[in-house]
Amino acid sequence: MIKVSDTAKKKIIDLMKDDGFDAAHDYVRVGVKSGGCSGLSYELKFDKTKNDDDKIFVDNDISIAVEKKSFLYLAGTILEFSGGLNGKGFVFNNPNASRTCGCGESFSL
Repeated sequence: MIKVSDTAKKKIIDLMKDDGFDAAHDYVRVGVKSGGCSGLSYELKFDKTKNDDDKIFVDNDISIAVEKKSFLYLAGTILEFSGGLNGKGFVFNNPNASRTCGCGESFSL
């Protein structure tokens, strides 16, 4: 399961609306790819379609689509949003990550 904090939910809804997506019907696609200073990096985008190999989660009224291969790395992750003067944007609090880079955009197991 992937969870969405209240602050991330608000930001997702605003960004989806700005990009022509509808949080009530469309998906936040979360994934993992090779790269970044720690070995693996996070991907986050909006999508209108569900693929056959997707796992779908709904948390805090946000639908999240994750490819099965990425889910192994993301199980238990909480998606948060950090704003303010030192804000970093979306933050993945991933209990599976043994090491993360300083910016929080990449990790290793």
